Amino acid sequence: MNKSASRLGDTVVVGSEYPLSVKAVMIDLDGTLLDTAGDLAAAANMMLRELGRAELPLETIQSYIGKGIQKLVKRSLTGSLDDEPDVELFDKAMPLYERDYAKTLCVSTRPYPGVIEGLNALLEADFRLACITNKAEAFTLPLLRATGLLDYFDIVLSGDSLPKKKPDPMPLLHACKHFGILPREMLLIGDSLNDAEAARAAGCHVFCVPYGYNEGRDVRELNCDAIVTSVYDATKLIQKLS
Repeated sequence: MNKSASRLGDTVVVGSEYPLSVKAVMIDLDGTLLDTAGDLAAAANMMLRELGRAELPLETIQSYIGKGIQKLVKRSLTGSLDDEPDVELFDKAMPLYERDYAKTLCVSTRPYPGVIEGLNALLEADFRLACITNKAEAFTLPLLRATGLLDYFDIVLSGDSLPKKKPDPMPLLHACKHFGILPREMLLIGDSLNDAEAARAAGCHVFCVPYGYNEGRDVRELNCDAIVTSVYDATKLIQKLS
C-alpha cells in the first residue's frame, strides 16, 4: 500500500474513486475463498513421513502455499521458499503428495467468513464471476464442488488450464476475453503477491484479503487497490458497470 491509503471502516483503500465500476469479478481460491491450509499441511506431512523425513508445523507449511502444489512440495522438502530439492527425491515425493492430498482434500477445508454472503451479493448485483487459482484442476473442481461453491462461477481457471499461471496475467486476460470485457472492467480478489502482480500486469483492479497465506508476508506491502476484511466487504466497494 502507498502513503495515500485511507480507511473506510475496517477496509484500507487507495485513492478515492469508490465505488469502483466493474463488470466481472475474479476470485482466488486458496487463502481467499477457502481455508485449505490444514488439509494441504496434512498431506505434506503424510508425504514427509512416507519419505522418512521430519514433519513440519502447520504455520511453516502455510507459508509455503501460493504458487501451486509442485512449489509446495519442493518447499516442504527443502525447508526453503526458493531452494530446489534433489531431482530424484522430488520425483518420488510428487506422486505421494498428489495421492495424499486427494485423501485430505476436504477434511477441514471450509469457506472463510463472508465468502458465501459475498458470492450471493455479487450474483444478486448481476456480476459475472470467475475463480482463478494456481491449484491443479484435478483438485480445484472437486474442492469447489465439495464446498458448494462451483455453481457460483461462470468459468474456473486452474493452474494447469492454460500454458501460464499467476503471477503471469494470462489467466486474467483469458477470463476478460471469456466475458468480453476490458481488463479495467475486471476486479480480482486475492490474498497474495501472485494476485497483485497478475492484476497489475493485466491492467485489472485488485483487492486483497488479510487472512490468507501470501507466503507469510503482510498484505499491506502489496500493490493493491484495497485491503478488504472479507469477500462480502469487497462488494461494498464496487458497483456494476452497465
